[in-house]
Amino acid sequence: MYLSTLRSTDPARPASRAGSVPATVIGLGVVSLITDMSAEMVTAVLPLYLVYGLGVGYLQLGAIDGLYTGATALLRLAGGYFSDRLGRPKAVALVGYGLSAATKLAFPAAGSSLGAIGLVIGADRAGKGIRTAPRDAMITLATPADGLGRAFGVHRAMDTAGALLGPIAAFGLLTLLAGDYPAVFGVSFCLAVIAVIVLAVFVRAPAGTVERSRVRLRAGFALLRQPALRRTCLAAALLGMCTVGDMFLFVGVQQSAGLPPGALPLLPLATALTFMALASPIGRLADRVGRWKVFLGGHVVLLAAYVVLAASASGWPVAAVVLAAHGVFYACTDGVLMAHASPLVPESLRATGLAIVQTGQALARAAGAVLFGALAAGVALRPAFAVFAVVLLVSVLAGTRVK
Repeated sequence: MYLSTLRSTDPARPASRAGSVPATVIGLGVVSLITDMSAEMVTAVLPLYLVYGLGVGYLQLGAIDGLYTGATALLRLAGGYFSDRLGRPKAVALVGYGLSAATKLAFPAAGSSLGAIGLVIGADRAGKGIRTAPRDAMITLATPADGLGRAFGVHRAMDTAGALLGPIAAFGLLTLLAGDYPAVFGVSFCLAVIAVIVLAVFVRAPAGTVERSRVRLRAGFALLRQPALRRTCLAAALLGMCTVGDMFLFVGVQQSAGLPPGALPLLPLATALTFMALASPIGRLADRVGRWKVFLGGHVVLLAAYVVLAASASGWPVAAVVLAAHGVFYACTDGVLMAHASPLVPESLRATGLAIVQTGQALARAAGAVLFGALAAGVALRPAFAVFAVVLLVSVLAGTRVK
């Protein structure tokens, strides 16, 4: 349905009708949908496999969760820098998507070795890090400034549709093929390759892409001298450090709500469904009322989820509330932060500037996952969520100083 649109429409031209979204954004959304479906087929079963299959403790799970988040961090800078340096964000994004696709074949070889699994996850997340800033820069360059929230919302909704379909596909394959995990990895690889082909053939870089230039990495970091961008980076990093990793949140929901371990791979579906449904309307809301306000509001919703997990409550209703809040959090933050930051960065350094914001947030989230794992190992899950709820509240209050 989308491919004919991409061929017949010039994606470089901003949308001419109010409320429409450029074809470049739709094309990148299709790529992200297929890629996330591929990725989530694998990652949806990781917490179940690690906690109940390999018997890893909270500290080890925190380290793996931190690696899952932090492995993208420094390579986000590299992806952003080379995108601006070469003036070819699509080519750089292709490298990232290709690397992630290749790792899908490495999971069967990793077996039960935590070290090998960590290396494969690191390589997969490295590919994500390389592609993220160039992809987001393409979205901003193809979209009028007053429609960035809507454009990122549409992209993230399509991205999350893939995150919703991935676990369903994995569950179906495992049920049909009686636990044949290599088959899941094989299908995941094929989907990832299809996404690379769609990006290479059907998505054209927007006309706003800067020409090859003598961009230097230090010029990107010089952007932090701008007070508005510096405050955004610091606040995003502070809030990121108070954000519990997805693996921990899903394990927390499963254990706090008293759900059977077999329900764990299905929990991300509720988060993804909420995120997919709300990403676009919340993006439009952010364009109207202020993107930073919506970004902070998402963290307030996440704070409420932490409070519920810290309380002595159980059952499916508790799980539903927490997972819905988790989806709202992502809808309010994932694309909204980039929509807020992009006007603060000149076009010639757009990918580098966005990568700096993303890197600070990713490193902080990785540190937060490790800290939460250490805390949970010492005092158990519920008290750990209570502590993080208090710290997150303080961070949200500090974030109100950003305009």
